[in-house]
Amino acid sequence: MDPLAIATEATRSLQGMSTELTARIPQLLEAMRSVGTGLELHSTLDRITRIAAELTDARYAAIGIIDSTGQGLADFITYGVTKEQHERIGALPDGHHGLLGALIHQPAPVMLTDLSSDPRSAGFPPEHPPMRTFLGVPIRVGAEIFGNLYLTEKRDGREFSLADLNMVKILATEAGIAIGNARVHDEERQRMRWIDGSVAVTTALLSRGDAEDALSVVAEQARRLADSAAGIVLLPDGDGGLEMVAVSADDPSGLLGTVIPPHSPVVSHLLAGEPVFIDDSATDPRMITEVAPRFGPSMLLPLKSGDRVLGTLATPRARGARRFTPAERTLAAQFAAQAALALVMAEAQRDRERLAVYEDRDRIARDLHDLVIQRLFATGLMLESAQRNAVVPDVKVKVGQAVDELDVTIQEIRTAIFALQQGPAEAPAGLRTRVLRELGTAAVPLGFQPSANFVGPVDAKVGELTGKNLIAALREALSNAFRHARASRMEVVVDATVTLPDGRPAVRLTVADDGVGIPEGGRRSGLRNLAKRAESLGGSSSYGPGLGEDGGGTRVVWEAPL
Repeated sequence: MDPLAIATEATRSLQGMSTELTARIPQLLEAMRSVGTGLELHSTLDRITRIAAELTDARYAAIGIIDSTGQGLADFITYGVTKEQHERIGALPDGHHGLLGALIHQPAPVMLTDLSSDPRSAGFPPEHPPMRTFLGVPIRVGAEIFGNLYLTEKRDGREFSLADLNMVKILATEAGIAIGNARVHDEERQRMRWIDGSVAVTTALLSRGDAEDALSVVAEQARRLADSAAGIVLLPDGDGGLEMVAVSADDPSGLLGTVIPPHSPVVSHLLAGEPVFIDDSATDPRMITEVAPRFGPSMLLPLKSGDRVLGTLATPRARGARRFTPAERTLAAQFAAQAALALVMAEAQRDRERLAVYEDRDRIARDLHDLVIQRLFATGLMLESAQRNAVVPDVKVKVGQAVDELDVTIQEIRTAIFALQQGPAEAPAGLRTRVLRELGTAAVPLGFQPSANFVGPVDAKVGELTGKNLIAALREALSNAFRHARASRMEVVVDATVTLPDGRPAVRLTVADDGVGIPEGGRRSGLRNLAKRAESLGGSSSYGPGLGEDGGGTRVVWEAPL
């Protein structure tokens, strides 16, 4: 457009303005300039409310963001209300009632001298600061109604003027442009975060061998990316329901092991590969578990790869938190699909590695049988021949003892061959056996065999979920020991007769060594993992002096309810 025409149009517009508004044009221009700075959406909204309040000399300002249904508010950003007042007022308005709800359905400027006298007003909740005068203007982003800008209570006690209304309308137009730019930037930034998170999950899953650790990685990354109170992975439980098997949360107690029963309305959708979005877990009738009242907005996303549904990824936010936007829902669903693919790839990789191990065990078993036992047997025959020909009695006795030792060795090797040839389905499933197996595996890198002691009916009393986590905790403690401790002695105790401080029966795992101990300032990631695993079951983990002289080394104590 020609610059002269622009100037002419601007002059014509100014001629129609009141003297008051014309005098405040420099202030308005500065406000418009400030609104347009910055690209982060929530800081932009905070800045708009502050500038609008300063421009009209209002005590309070707010922006209500309309939700995806167009029937209520997804978020409510305020200025002038303190944190303490927010806590006393309670939940933010949802836009379904009162004047705020009316402005959603009739998005037009509103100016009132007394809020309480308007028939659309529904009153204020207890502890809400008094408000009388009111000015509301819709904010449009392109052709879309983004929300409404609200102002109340001029500081001098006067009513809002037409000049205030005209300025706020101009500011709302500029705010719509700034919000549109911030929205695009925010969505792009979110998209990059979710993409980076998907890459991190894939990398982590393909570099770790433990299936439980893989699920924990998915839960942790989903919680971080979704800005949720928890990240939870659920797997089918065999009875048609879904069980929480991996949890990342500040307070994981009571979550791990919780089952969504098969009659829950959400289970059929999830097992069919359909996502479920919840506005408030505490009040939604579909959420029937005992932990649902702890959370607010939630996403339940199927972990689906091709036609196969592996499980579900849940990302619940805290009660009263903002709802998930359409963009967040789309990005989270894409993340869940990528995580499912990574889980399938990691599973295939573990199967290949497991197959290679079994093939290697078969080869070792064959070599032991075909070479070692045959040579030992031949050596035993030679010694028996030497024993018969020996003249000195002591020599005969010693050779006889050597032959007996060889027989025992051959029997032990045959037992080892049998164990090497066992498949995973044939292996005993008792907790005692699994603990001994872990200690036998750890003996090679440690250079010695740790001792084991079991107290109480370990196999009979310890449940499967607690047992799985106890083995994982033992594996973590042994790994820490052979990587860092430089120990020469280690004692492991599994005690199924323990009682927690709250009276619940529990099992306690103690792993003690005589190594170098935990250095000051050393890494604590392994100990944190142990603590998180115990706390997720309602237990605890601690560490202290070990078996060495003057308490040298480390003693790790891990306990959880049976």
